[in-house]
Amino acid sequence: LRARNLAQCTFPASPRVRNCFRIECISFILQTKMATAEPSSIAAQYDLTSQIAAHLDVHLILPLLEFLSSHNIHNAEEIQRAKLSVLSKTNMIDFAIEVHKSLNKTDSAPADLAARREAVISQLKALTAELQPVLAVLEERDVAQEFKTVKDFDAATTFMTQNNISSETVEKLYTFAKFTFETGNYSSASKLLGAFRALSRDADKIFSALWGKLAADILMQDWDMALEDIEKLRDSIDARKFSSSSLQLQHRTWLLHWSLFVFFNHASGRTGIQELYFDEKYLNALQTQSPHLLRYLTTAVITNKRRRNLMRDLVSVIEQEKFNYKDPITEFVECLYINFDFDAAQIKLRECEELLANDFFLVACRDEFIENARLLIFEIYCRIHHCIDIGMLAEKLNMDRDGAERWIVNLIRSARLDAKIDSKANTVVMGTPAQSMYQDIIEKTKGLSFRSYVLANSVEKQLLARDNRTQAEF
Repeated sequence: LRARNLAQCTFPASPRVRNCFRIECISFILQTKMATAEPSSIAAQYDLTSQIAAHLDVHLILPLLEFLSSHNIHNAEEIQRAKLSVLSKTNMIDFAIEVHKSLNKTDSAPADLAARREAVISQLKALTAELQPVLAVLEERDVAQEFKTVKDFDAATTFMTQNNISSETVEKLYTFAKFTFETGNYSSASKLLGAFRALSRDADKIFSALWGKLAADILMQDWDMALEDIEKLRDSIDARKFSSSSLQLQHRTWLLHWSLFVFFNHASGRTGIQELYFDEKYLNALQTQSPHLLRYLTTAVITNKRRRNLMRDLVSVIEQEKFNYKDPITEFVECLYINFDFDAAQIKLRECEELLANDFFLVACRDEFIENARLLIFEIYCRIHHCIDIGMLAEKLNMDRDGAERWIVNLIRSARLDAKIDSKANTVVMGTPAQSMYQDIIEKTKGLSFRSYVLANSVEKQLLARDNRTQAEF
């Protein structure tokens, strides 16, 4: 019943659906006015915990609260109360008792939590005893992996017949998996949910179990498996027939939020978040439901040099949404690419540094963001100016003169820029290489194949329509 020590975690979890692993919102607690601790005023002002928590499972909220506690962003007592409220919606009773003791400065557990602890233990024992034969079989065979590629139900049905597993038993397995998840045993819950999805024929519960498995894999920090779960959920949401388009939009919004845990910890996450967030359907969900996620999309684009070609699309979205949401990170892009205000960009970059250090998902990429942001400033500045004073550039980059000169020298060497440093005048002189005719041809013929295909299709449709009209006349 004891939760993992979430404070040690290195990674930065609608209408409520019955037996569902999704959210039970506690954002009303996090949205209360918490006393702000100096000097983290920027962090407190732009803290997104309450907005993000509204779209997470309660177990996924706990790491966010632990992060707030360790960074002294809000009043410690208010954070403890919010944590206790979250734990009250789970079966992690021992963890809740610890928080209650710490909050109330007492050594005794409250009677209601003690009674709940006994009830949870009793129910856990009963469910384990009832499903012991099935659990023994699942312990020996990895059912989820075994039936992973089976496209029909014959293999799973044969397995159930050979091991005397009925449909009712599979339904109880779902209940046990959910109960195991609620106690904080995420490893067992993930395995049980995978087995349930392989054996069950209930489409609604299979879909719900996938949400639970994603949460469990996130909390175990199994990023490869969690990334696989995200892809499955994305396909399921797009293919599933919902009762309304608004419900499908809500599921997409949940996936956008849950995926943050994975994308900022997986090796290929920066590319993954851009592919998901720039998808037209999910971009629509972002703009209508959660524009605050622009912070994370912006950070991913800036820190991913390979996908810098998406910067134009990002700038367009930021410009559209600037009246709905803005923070130092989005304003940095706005200052640099829309207003070309380098002084304002410098100020925003300083604010970004503090904001990144106090954001649960972005704290690990602070140095990378600052480095890439300075590179963007340098690139834009060099496009406008031919001769640049190193002292002025150091000021724009928020660096000292010597540090800026070393940074520019390394950049010229690594990026093979057509530039040189005039040591006497303390300036950087940019070259203006002429674009080759081969590059001109490539640029002018870019997309020619696709445009030809569209034109050919249009002509074919017109000819077919004319033939149909001719046949109808005769």
